[in-house]
Amino acid sequence: MDRDPAAPSSPATPPRIGDPAPAFEVETTQGTLRLDDYAGSWLVFFSHPADFTPVCTSEFLAFANLYPTFRNNGCELLALSTDSIYAHIAWTRSIEATFGVRIDFPIVSDASREVAGAYGMLMSGESATEAVRAVFVIDDRQIVRAVLYYPMTTGRSVEEILRLVQALQATDRHGVATPAGWLPGDKVIVSPPRTQEMAEERVKAGEPDCRDWYYCLKNPD
Repeated sequence: MDRDPAAPSSPATPPRIGDPAPAFEVETTQGTLRLDDYAGSWLVFFSHPADFTPVCTSEFLAFANLYPTFRNNGCELLALSTDSIYAHIAWTRSIEATFGVRIDFPIVSDASREVAGAYGMLMSGESATEAVRAVFVIDDRQIVRAVLYYPMTTGRSVEEILRLVQALQATDRHGVATPAGWLPGDKVIVSPPRTQEMAEERVKAGEPDCRDWYYCLKNPD
């Protein structure tokens, strides 16, 4: 029996943090793209429920405004919804005509819902056919490093998604962790001691940015 093209894809186990990103080959507003096309680059792969909707439009404006900054940080953007490629083209042209903002990153047309299903972007409690507001941060080795989900009613903070990418990249470069609200240029967290002796030595050292043996900050290397 032929599959109903309007039916959602079969449930799949979505990738978790640390998993390889599921491979794909998709039609986009910039032609056919594959996950491998982003090898060596970071990627924010995000879904939105539908074109020509106000919350999604506000998000695309925010993503477009920060797209140069993402790229300066070695990160590309890729959007997805279950709308047709023609709807995507019409919507991006409408955004440019209405708001004067050009959408330069590609948008995936996933009418079959296969990619949305593979990434866990479909949630029946929200919609039987539309993707929720999912975000997958994929690193330059094509490993999923962070996953965010938002309901359809709530627009995402694109500034926070950019901050998340920058924090993950700082972790990779310097082998450190980042505190709450960390921004580039801020101090980072030093790994805590793993033995009692090392903890005592750190306390005796009296470093000014050590509040206690387990909480020490330093400038990025």
